[in-house]
Amino acid sequence: MQEKPYYCPNCRSNRVKFSIISSYSQRFLKDALSGTIQELSEPLQLEDQEPTIQCLVCSYTANEMRFIKQAEREPRAMTPTNPSYL
Repeated sequence: MQEKPYYCPNCRSNRVKFSIISSYSQRFLKDALSGTIQELSEPLQLEDQEPTIQCLVCSYTANEMRFIKQAEREPRAMTPTNPSYL
């Protein structure tokens, strides 16, 4: 994952709540008649070229670059958070 801002291109409101989706491969053998699992291997994580990201507001799912590019097109306006009048 890159250290860059995200912005959901679907709901256009979320910049902070996301999840990363990982893929796993797990081999198994089934009995041809009963369908019961006879052998199950350990799960292996598949290496993706680019992470798959999901917006936790609208559930939109896409590759990481889609969220990064949207954030670049619509950058967040910086506002002062330290009022000096106090």
